[in-house]
Amino acid sequence: MKEKNQSKYRKARRDSKLRRIITLEAAKMMYERTETEYFTAKRKAARKMGIDSRYHPSDLPSNCEIRDEILKVADLYEGEERQRKLQEMRFYALWLMRQLVAFAPKLIGSVWTGHIRKGSDIDIHVFSDSLSPITQTLDNNGLQHHVEKKRVVKHNVERQFTHLHVHGRFEVELTLYTCDYIHYNFKSSITGKAIEKATLKELEEYVREEYGEVDISSELDKYVSETECYEMFQMLLLPLENIKGGTMHPEGDTLYHSLQVFELARREGHGYDIEFLQAALLHDVGKGIDPRDHAEVGADALAGFVTPRTEFLIRHHSEALLYKQGTLGHKKSVELRHSEYFEDLMALREFDNRGRQRGIIVDTVAEALAYLKKLESGFAEK
Repeated sequence: MKEKNQSKYRKARRDSKLRRIITLEAAKMMYERTETEYFTAKRKAARKMGIDSRYHPSDLPSNCEIRDEILKVADLYEGEERQRKLQEMRFYALWLMRQLVAFAPKLIGSVWTGHIRKGSDIDIHVFSDSLSPITQTLDNNGLQHHVEKKRVVKHNVERQFTHLHVHGRFEVELTLYTCDYIHYNFKSSITGKAIEKATLKELEEYVREEYGEVDISSELDKYVSETECYEMFQMLLLPLENIKGGTMHPEGDTLYHSLQVFELARREGHGYDIEFLQAALLHDVGKGIDPRDHAEVGADALAGFVTPRTEFLIRHHSEALLYKQGTLGHKKSVELRHSEYFEDLMALREFDNRGRQRGIIVDTVAEALAYLKKLESGFAEK
């Protein structure tokens, strides 16, 4: 009997350790966004450990276990920056919910629970029997957005959901429900319980209590009117997501490439150089207008919105490639070498060449622009 109990004990310890490894592996997949569904991530992690999840479902961790592990991974990789970003996202959510007060907004998801990680957006439920008043409110606040309609079939019942993706200081997803759903208790796909949510009043009370040392009014004032140049940057960047890279860019679309170049420049010596970072982020925006001469077209589109140095780097970054290849021509090569921005141009060229990898985690457009805005105000960090 004693040996039998010891055997059960050893098996329980082994199973517990295995469960822990599967939890960590699934959490890494979710954090790195190689998987977006808990169901798939945990089963892939189990298969890596030699477990067939069809026959051993009890060996797999719950969604809650994985969610909590994702938070630990995020803290490990992002440190205190994650908490600073969480605070900013909550303030932005508060500001946006005040603009949407007529639609009974409720904050849900990771920004409310605190489980944000790199790439997280802000999720808000809004309630209206018509879409147009909400889009009008967003337009009145100068917020770019697009509407997405999703068709879902569950238990042989088809439903259509309307989502508004708002492109502001942070990416926001508004899910629209009719007014008869205002008091409905939505279920969480992670816990299976009633979803955690905060009304505008509840969020305001929480922010005052949690961040009492911060001047909330001053924090919210900075969102009232985004600067015109950043609205232009965003308008030029977003179409790049639909431009595939081809053989020259195996990493994927042009927007992903641009964000990689921005990330490399920020990490490797240019974290405080706003002009260079703008050039790194915006160097390919011309491809969304006229890909045949994207450097000239992009620089022309940005004229007046960026400094002469940034404009020069964007206008000549393609020539820098020909210069390195030795095919630019003598006259042009001499002109580039004698430019005061020649070293910067060649540095941008190096980042442009390197920003072509698959699977690299990068900021969203909103996060990259938020960093530049903070840099302008003197509060950004490397």
